Amino acid sequence: MHSMTRKSRMPRKVLTAASVSAVTLLTLSACGTSSGTAESTAALASLGESEGQVSILAWPGYVEDGSNDPSVDWVTDFETETGCQITSKTYGTSDEAYQLMQSGGYDVVAASGDLTLRLINGGYVQAVNTDLIPNYENIYDFLKDKEWNTVDGVNYGIPHGYGANLLLYNTEVFDEAPTSWSVVFDEASEYAGKVTAYDSPIYIADAALYLMATQPDLGITNPYALDQEQFDAAVELLKSQNEYIGEYWSDYLKEIQAFESGDSVVGTTWQVIQNVLEADGATTAAVLPEEGATGWSDTWMIASDAENTNCAYQWLNYIASPEANAEATAYFGEAPNNPEACDYRDDCEAYNAGDAEYASQIWYWTTPIAECVDGRTDVECVDYSEWTTAWQEIKG
Repeated sequence: MHSMTRKSRMPRKVLTAASVSAVTLLTLSACGTSSGTAESTAALASLGESEGQVSILAWPGYVEDGSNDPSVDWVTDFETETGCQITSKTYGTSDEAYQLMQSGGYDVVAASGDLTLRLINGGYVQAVNTDLIPNYENIYDFLKDKEWNTVDGVNYGIPHGYGANLLLYNTEVFDEAPTSWSVVFDEASEYAGKVTAYDSPIYIADAALYLMATQPDLGITNPYALDQEQFDAAVELLKSQNEYIGEYWSDYLKEIQAFESGDSVVGTTWQVIQNVLEADGATTAAVLPEEGATGWSDTWMIASDAENTNCAYQWLNYIASPEANAEATAYFGEAPNNPEACDYRDDCEAYNAGDAEYASQIWYWTTPIAECVDGRTDVECVDYSEWTTAWQEIKG
């Protein structure tokens, strides 16, 4: 989650009632996006000698070496096993990461779907030979070869963790579990002032997803590929919703507080938030509505000008290994990328890890660009820079 701020996300640690760190998370705000075609870069054919070092750019919580918490360290084992010493830098938004990648100096980047196509189209990342990454084979098939990590059949990285943006509701307000996003859109007036929504331009996709199911005449087939008419419809829906919004949230701790106090009774959430609320004894539950949901799947990518490509490949392989992936995704609060990681986690069921049917209902964040990602060539889609402008108008 999130520059698109799906994540001005600081680490989304797996939280317990006893330990909730004051962390401000997610805000996917973005500057403009490119709409060109990906610059072709030949993938590495074979690995050579390790360079002894690798520089990684990532979300907070993805590359932990024990310096923040001695019990949280999956970097030391990598350095010991490979001889590749890590230097890492964290970023707060996808836009910041884009600017840093433009400046150069990084071998590897962990990129969300709102960033990946910008990096690919800009020529800032190279094609990846997955045959050189043994652990790639174990990654869930439903995360592979997707429009946010693969272009024209060429892989530009490997999946990391994933999750859905769910519907959270107060069980004392709702006698029965809601089954549709209609409760925050067409029926929002019933909960006026107590509806909450994710504070990011990418939330426009949530409205488009609802319209895709309820207004089929609009012809929406992908919530990230909106022509002008489709985009305008989504924006109008959100402007109507705005009247009933109590608060837009990007800090998950504030959403937890709002649901515990009753200031919010229904809105978007993450599974990790419901886990905390449940542990705190709150009267809440989270569901995946019948229309499906938006969500995220992050990708480890290698810079096109990487100076330490061999160590970069070794990192991609290591972080996809069951134990390392389990540690990283559990610490962050998301589902792992492969079933064997669940051998090292006891909460995979809560995150629906590996449930292909569940995952098929998630529309993972993808950079909206002028070249429609749904494959249409007879129209131009609305670029993310226009999503950003519209979001400010929606909020007023």
